[in-house]
Amino acid sequence: MSNNVPVPTYESLDKIYATEALGRQGPRYNALVEKFTSLYGRKPDFIARSPGRVNLIGEHIDYSGFGVLPMAIERDVIIAVATTDDDSKVRIANIDPNYEPREFDFEGKGTIVTIDSTKHEWSNYFKCGYKGMLERAENLEKPKGMYLLMDGTVPAGSGLSSSAAVVCTSALATIEANKLQLTKQELTEIAIVAERNVGVNSGGMDQSASVFSEQQYALHVDFVPRLSTRLVRFPETQPPMAFVIANTLVTADKFVSGPRNYNLRVVEVKMAALFLSKALDLPSTDSLKEVFDEFAKKQNLINASELEKYDALLERVKNIFPKDSSNGQGYSLEEVSDMTGLPVQALKEEYMTRFPVETDYYRLVQRTHHVLTEAKRVVEFEEVCSKAPANTLETLGNIMNASQESCDKYFNCSCPEIDQVCEIARKNGAYGARLTGAGWGGCTVMLTTESNVPTLIEAIKQGYYNQKFPDLSQEKLEDAVLSTQPGSGSAVFTGFLKKI
Repeated sequence: MSNNVPVPTYESLDKIYATEALGRQGPRYNALVEKFTSLYGRKPDFIARSPGRVNLIGEHIDYSGFGVLPMAIERDVIIAVATTDDDSKVRIANIDPNYEPREFDFEGKGTIVTIDSTKHEWSNYFKCGYKGMLERAENLEKPKGMYLLMDGTVPAGSGLSSSAAVVCTSALATIEANKLQLTKQELTEIAIVAERNVGVNSGGMDQSASVFSEQQYALHVDFVPRLSTRLVRFPETQPPMAFVIANTLVTADKFVSGPRNYNLRVVEVKMAALFLSKALDLPSTDSLKEVFDEFAKKQNLINASELEKYDALLERVKNIFPKDSSNGQGYSLEEVSDMTGLPVQALKEEYMTRFPVETDYYRLVQRTHHVLTEAKRVVEFEEVCSKAPANTLETLGNIMNASQESCDKYFNCSCPEIDQVCEIARKNGAYGARLTGAGWGGCTVMLTTESNVPTLIEAIKQGYYNQKFPDLSQEKLEDAVLSTQPGSGSAVFTGFLKKI
């Protein structure tokens, strides 16, 4: 797949959404155009669109350098846009009345627009895409004025990348409004950097999935040696497959829990790589992906399959870690120092000063097992999609279930609520169910069949939400559990200029 292609422009919604979604999306787009016309006294020139995403397999391995496999979902952000040469003001409103209209002006090529990231302000996410895009457009002296109306269906804070969907759509709206010739790759790169203006430091999976995805495909995203993507087609199955996403509505306070959860896992996998590169007599590195690559070279496995390479390394590291003094619970910092050959102070300065870390033991054996087996599962998932065996649904489901078990047992990033939702799902027709995103709460993703979607969703509503959140409104319930097909990425829609 070439990354150097422009974002497509479509005149028909069936190029963007699955057939079963058109009954929802047609009226939605019509309502957006009607509201826009009522609000601004003119029709929009075009509608920009970017979706949210869900990661199917490959959890907590991106920061070790391994590729992941997300897909775009139907839930998305759409922005109706009209331009003017009369001024360079941006007027932005939202279909949701909870978000008040905003207006700002182009502040010149040096600043473009001021973004106060200390304020939780919804229009900041549009400003990110706008600012990032115009920073790239060096030859544009004065951008068009814009009239905007946004409608977003990706639940905020759900782990489905609502912020990336807004930023990608905003950047795309700015591109199209000013007739800038930019590729999908450039849009992705701009969106990744732009989101940092609101304090989100992303590795690029969210934006890549939002921009590059296609209907009926997952998207393999690699991070080294550079960000790259390739499409992975889902096979046709009988009965047809479908996915359900359920938000546990449990959120971990990253400021409070980060030192013992996410921050610690990043440090543990780096320490594991340092030890393994030393123990295996490889070039020193704190990247498990580099350990994987260098080990394959040293063992002359260059022509072996990816799965054979993983098996070889997993077998080699099985008994290479020394015995700890905690009866299998993990290593003390002093033991890690002995294992890596780095003084305790050097370890602290390198890995524990930028972000706080708290722990009793460093569980390097468990983390290594998860990262290597999870990276292997990404390859296995792709191979099943490619070969499409008769038992495709069962096999993909088993891979997802193994991922959940590893996240729970070896990476300790699940929680009782995630475990409960996954158990309910498997008892009600899900072939596979696992956490998606960072874990410690957040969302789960399940593989089922199209015909079983209503049964599965109802079982989760009755068995989980009605028990744990009995006062949840119907609107919030619909946002919490939803079905989706592998969706398409960013696009410009102009079909309403005729008739949707």
